[in-house]
Amino acid sequence: MMNWIWLVLIGTSVIAGICTGTIGAVQDNLFSFADTAVELALGLIGVMTFFCGLMKIMEEAGLCEKLGHAISPVMKHLFPGVPKDHPANSAIAMYVAASVLGLGNACTPLGIKAMQELQTLNKTENIATDAQCMVMAISTGSITLIPTTVIAMRTAVQAEGAAEIVGPTILSTMCAALVCIILTKLLGRLKCFNYNQIIEKEKAAGTLRINKNYVGNDPIVLTEVPKKEADEVCQ
Repeated sequence: MMNWIWLVLIGTSVIAGICTGTIGAVQDNLFSFADTAVELALGLIGVMTFFCGLMKIMEEAGLCEKLGHAISPVMKHLFPGVPKDHPANSAIAMYVAASVLGLGNACTPLGIKAMQELQTLNKTENIATDAQCMVMAISTGSITLIPTTVIAMRTAVQAEGAAEIVGPTILSTMCAALVCIILTKLLGRLKCFNYNQIIEKEKAAGTLRINKNYVGNDPIVLTEVPKKEADEVCQ
């Protein structure tokens, strides 16, 4: 999708430049900002490398587990289906910590790790659990105390005032996170989005895929469902 968006923007710029007789300026800006993009990318390498290394050190030092225990009072309300001592807690904690630091793409591996750990508590392969949906909601509207990536980008293009966005960033991301969490909780209670209800529909339709790596105490046992009952469930 992003590729198409950029293609439309570039095409629109070229057409506008031809129609207004400023195609030369479009070409100059194209090459000028190509150099700027390289400079920004190189400037971000140091920041991203530092925080990725910091996260790795924390993981090797066992701070991930301690962080998971520290935020367990919050975790048990956001992720009630995740056992207290499950590895998913520390994985989610690290992901949230990276998001709070505003590490951007550096959060991706941590988010994938959290999803992989949560998948061991998922009875199915094709239906996301409430906990997995909550992780996605947090990643969408995460509270950011230090917008590291944005500050690094602003530092690369301006001499001062790069950190002046910290206050507005904290306020806006707190509002976004609150909305995402509340909506995820509310929508999860609706019948059409309820995890167990979706399992029953998929089971009746014969499209349910059981997770063979499930480690919980309540695995799904597939049984034959009468055709009439299946039709009623699907409706």
